[in-house]
Amino acid sequence: MKVAVAKYAIQAPTDFAAFAERQARVLGDAAAQGARIAVLPEYLALELAATFDASIQADLHASLLAIQRYRDDWLALYARLAKELDLHIVAGSFLLAYGEGRYRNRSDVFTPQGAHAWQDKLQLTGFEKGLGVIEGGDALKVFDLDGVRCGVAVCYDSEFPLPVRAQAEAGARLLLVPSCTDTAAGTTRVRVGCLARALENRIFVAQAVTAGEAPWSPALDINTGEAAIFAPMDRGLPADGVLVQTTGDHVWAVADLDIDALDHSRVEAQVANDRDWAGQLQPALVRARVERFD
Repeated sequence: MKVAVAKYAIQAPTDFAAFAERQARVLGDAAAQGARIAVLPEYLALELAATFDASIQADLHASLLAIQRYRDDWLALYARLAKELDLHIVAGSFLLAYGEGRYRNRSDVFTPQGAHAWQDKLQLTGFEKGLGVIEGGDALKVFDLDGVRCGVAVCYDSEFPLPVRAQAEAGARLLLVPSCTDTAAGTTRVRVGCLARALENRIFVAQAVTAGEAPWSPALDINTGEAAIFAPMDRGLPADGVLVQTTGDHVWAVADLDIDALDHSRVEAQVANDRDWAGQLQPALVRARVERFD
């Protein structure tokens, strides 16, 4: 299973056609490198706010409302590209109107066979809570892509062990993480979360990121980080857990993932956190006891 993760430089498309043309070019490059799954970053749909006038671009609430007119075009675009490129596409995320002025941060997944599924972001950051109009999702899913069971954790969700553990227990061997961070601290948190989830569950984790600066956007103004694919730190795998990552202006980091070899590596593992997970659930360990000194 060859997987590609994008370091996607935010631009300012003049209209949806320009946005679509770039998506075809970028994803075509991933397909040309042999990728079967391509992951784009969180908040990708907010790039479309650039197609409206400056007053909407500068107002995030107005931008969220304005981009809804592109929802059907968005779905049709990625469905078509998945089929034409014979590629599974994780289309970053789209802030989708959910009624009564509320939005969900939805990551759409498209298959070459024409199927469409999604995972909503579950946990909200302080920035998202502060907007007062975004709500977390209420369902946790896994998907089968080319015979590999996958889960999606949208950015901040990758920092929480229990939902990802539930996805792993449902058979996920690959976690797909569309992300968007604007500070070095945020970049580090998501990266550490991805590394930890790979270690805990003996899974591969594929993280896409936004890049560059877009001063016209309150949400995409500054973007940091490198796209990367992570693995557990164990025998036969990278000591730092990084299989591949982007550098410089490279858009894609691509790695060929051997899911069977990863599973078999448990036998020779120095540690196997996934196998030993239950050890921390002993009744005596569920809560810490306050020990008094004599």
